[in-house]
Amino acid sequence: MKEFDEKEAVETMRQALTPEASSRCDDDELLNIIDIIWDWYDDQGLLDIDSEADDDDVNVDALVAHVRKMIAKDKLSPIRPDDVEPLVAAELQYEQSLL
Repeated sequence: MKEFDEKEAVETMRQALTPEASSRCDDDELLNIIDIIWDWYDDQGLLDIDSEADDDDVNVDALVAHVRKMIAKDKLSPIRPDDVEPLVAAELQYEQSLL
């Protein structure tokens, strides 16, 4: 199993955006999305050692809604609400590529 590589995850996410949207977002903004996703996993108990969570346990709609909510709190974020779903999907796709 490959280890999670933030640079690879960011590149995968960047590819999910249009060139215009990608140019608005620096790597730190995309890393913030990754942090929000992993914080959500933690809040849901999906990172617990005894958890046998798999992909079916991830409520993607709830995750996307949570990321949108958190991004909306950051009034300076260049990430638009319509960008969130493809970014989350790309990050999840990257995670799957590690298995």
